[in-house]
Amino acid sequence: MRILALVPGGIGDQILFFPTIDNLKGRYPDAEIDVIVEPRSTAAYRVSKSVHKVIPFDFKDTNGPADWGNLLGIIRDREYDVAMSLGRRFGVGLLLWLTGIPVRIGFTAGISNLFLSNPVMLNLNQYAADMFHDLARGLGVTDPCPALAINVPKADIEWSEAEQQRLGIKESGYVLIHGGSSKSSETLGFDKIYPVKQWQQIVKDLQTRQPNIPVAIVKGPDDGEFIESMLAVCPDLKVISPTDVGKLAATIAGANLMLCTDSGPMHLAVAVGTYTIALFGPTDPDKLLPKNGRAIAVKSRTGNIADIPPSDILEKIWKG
Repeated sequence: MRILALVPGGIGDQILFFPTIDNLKGRYPDAEIDVIVEPRSTAAYRVSKSVHKVIPFDFKDTNGPADWGNLLGIIRDREYDVAMSLGRRFGVGLLLWLTGIPVRIGFTAGISNLFLSNPVMLNLNQYAADMFHDLARGLGVTDPCPALAINVPKADIEWSEAEQQRLGIKESGYVLIHGGSSKSSETLGFDKIYPVKQWQQIVKDLQTRQPNIPVAIVKGPDDGEFIESMLAVCPDLKVISPTDVGKLAATIAGANLMLCTDSGPMHLAVAVGTYTIALFGPTDPDKLLPKNGRAIAVKSRTGNIADIPPSDILEKIWKG
C-alpha cells in the first residue's frame, strides 16, 4: 500500500501528525508513507521513523497552474492507494480528485467534500494531535491517538552529549530555555516572543535559588541579538547551538526542565518527555499540549505573551 499525506503548516504541525503516521505504519507495516510539506517543515522528518519520502511544496505560495501541474504529475507517478489531507482548501481537495487516488480522506469542509471519498468530521475542540488522528477513521482505524514520539538519530544524541560535556553540564543536568525569537514568527505575525527582560529575571531567579543547576539557552540562526542581550545580564548562561531538529531534540531530552514559548521545540519537548513549562499568548494550550502532567502551560491573561509576569512562570517552576 502507498499512502500520501498532505501536511501544511510548520514543524510543530508535522510533529503533531507523527502519532497518526506511526499508527498507520503500525497497522500497515509494509506500507510506504510519503508526505507533502512546506519547505520550511521538511527538517521535522529527521526525527520521524515512519515516513518513506518527504516531498516539499509551498502551499502558502502564489502557485500558478504549472506549479500545481508539476505536483499533480509527481503524485500520479507514485500511484498512491490512499491520500489524506490536513488542509481544507478547495484547491487541495480538487488536486486530490484529479490524481485519481481511489481513497481520498480529509476533513468535512463545505464544497471540498465533493472531492473526498472518505470525509471525516472535524472536531476542533481537542488536542491537535487527536484532531489530526481522526483522519485515520477514514481508513476504519479507531485506535486511540498514540502519544507524541520521535526517533532521534544516534549521531544527534552523541553530538548533544559531547556539547553537554564541553559546557560542563552533563553530570549536573540543566534548565533549557528556548526563547522563541524566530524571525519567521515575527514575519507571520505570531505573538510567540517573550521579552528579553522578563527572561533575564527568570534566569536570575533560577541562578540565585539553584546555583548548582546550570541554565542553558538555545541559539538558533535568528537568535544572535537575543543571545547577546541575555548574556549581557546573565553571563553564566550556557549557549547551545543545535544545527538541526535532531540535535535540538537530543538537547531538549537531556534537560531537567524546558522553558519555552508555544513553538515547534515545545512539541519536541513533549515528544521526548522532558518536563516543560510553555508560555502562551493568544493560542489555546488545551489544543496544543497533552494532559499528561509533564507539560504545563502559562497562559497570558490578556492574550499578549509579553504580559505574562515572570512571577507566574517562577511559581510554576518552584511548584513543580
